[in-house]
Amino acid sequence: MFQNIGIPGLILILVIALIIFGPKKLPEMGRAVGQTLKEFKKSTRELTNDLDDDDKKSVKSEKVTAETTEEKDQTK
Repeated sequence: MFQNIGIPGLILILVIALIIFGPKKLPEMGRAVGQTLKEFKKSTRELTNDLDDDDKKSVKSEKVTAETTEEKDQTK
């Protein structure tokens, strides 16, 4: 999406943002965007970790079930 924007394009966007929002508001907006991105990344990382943990638990329970089944088969 942003692959075709070069340095001149970024400078133009920054100048337009500076004109629209002013020099006082621009740092606040940048900070807010940064915090939002940080929170989004943190949430996606936590979600990914939760899914990985669930996968590990299901694999462990499958192993326990398989071992229990093998033990029952061996005792017969």
